Amino acid sequence: MNPIRTRYDFDFSSPPAQEAIRIINRLREAGFTAYLAGGSVRDALLGKSPKDYDVATDATPDAIRDVFGRKRTLAFGASFGVMGVLPDRRSASPGDSRQASVEKVEPTEVATFRSDGVYLDGRRPDSVHFGNAEADALRRDFTINGLFFDPVESQIIDYVGGREDLNRSLLRTIGDPRQRFAEDKLRMLRAVRFATTISFQIDAETANAIAENAGEIEVVSGERIGVEMRRCMASEHLLSGLDYLRELQLAQHVLPELLQMDHARIAQFFQKRRPRDFPVALAILLLASPAANAALKAITERWKLSNEEVRIVTTALRTAPRLAIAHQVPWSKIQPILTDRDAAFVLDVASDFAAAEGLGDEGIRRVKEALQLPADVLDPPPLLNGSDLAKLEIPAGPVYTKILRELRRRQLDGELTTREEAIAEVRATQW
Repeated sequence: MNPIRTRYDFDFSSPPAQEAIRIINRLREAGFTAYLAGGSVRDALLGKSPKDYDVATDATPDAIRDVFGRKRTLAFGASFGVMGVLPDRRSASPGDSRQASVEKVEPTEVATFRSDGVYLDGRRPDSVHFGNAEADALRRDFTINGLFFDPVESQIIDYVGGREDLNRSLLRTIGDPRQRFAEDKLRMLRAVRFATTISFQIDAETANAIAENAGEIEVVSGERIGVEMRRCMASEHLLSGLDYLRELQLAQHVLPELLQMDHARIAQFFQKRRPRDFPVALAILLLASPAANAALKAITERWKLSNEEVRIVTTALRTAPRLAIAHQVPWSKIQPILTDRDAAFVLDVASDFAAAEGLGDEGIRRVKEALQLPADVLDPPPLLNGSDLAKLEIPAGPVYTKILRELRRRQLDGELTTREEAIAEVRATQW
């Protein structure tokens, strides 16, 4: 098959891009074919800055190691034809401003052109066969991911119609979608993720194949599903992704809690179309759930959420509604939230909650103004501590916690302002 070749001016100014071009040039000098491949080509054509640059070549893993040296290569997945090539720090002289940039570049993934054998476990091929660029393009998942870029000729190389699908904002599998999804079940969820994050429509035949085989996604590990769902939920187009999960019958297998939520209410919570950190998006979604804590527990087990993610979401569920009405709540109830390590996440959730519930922005403005205060004003030292209570001959025990909590409340609300006032309060009160 002769590919469609079209000229394209690629931006190679970033250090990762320059490193990828260095690798391609070295491989070319050694007599091999080498191109940029996959996501970096797709993202560049979409006007986005690629996060990384993968190289595809007809050089075998052993040949790649010979070209760059054993010390400059890593066997990422040599059995699948994938090697990592480390940056060449010798290309920048000591003191050269390029040296710092080279130091920051991660190993570049260099993969040998291949075709895949049989997929026995619904995730990975049992064998691979090294081949040419056409075979490598045809074994990939979606047409928009099957493009190559030749930096020498400044040409996009397209064996699969990916350039046309990009122009049409269409996500389509390469070849028969049922075969593609039978090979790797995760591709069904990856279709939703790509359609969500780049705001594409899923081709009708591809969508039908997903709906027909959605139940088979359950052979994929919860961790891998969680990775794809994190990317979906962090997207500004999350609502479209949730719609796809329902329409394509995937929701009951990857996020059954979604089916118990009111769609209109979810739309209210996500009416601000913007990217969000995953824990923020999950907390906002769960605020629309009739059983948020139970849903969080189930999702945590299913997607294997980290302790940090669970902590942030749990804190946001408990405190974000209070921040949304901060102007109506005593300061002693708000201040502890703002001094918590997750305050920025909670404020992000509270902002969407206030908008969804029509609460206005007065509470959010109060919080934002408070967060600009000097640290010793936002979180002043307590007027008394446990040692002070002992000196006042208060018997040690649980009463210390009660006294100190009450003194802190009155301090934050402005009822007590000096140490002397706090001492007098302790002496005057029956605890």
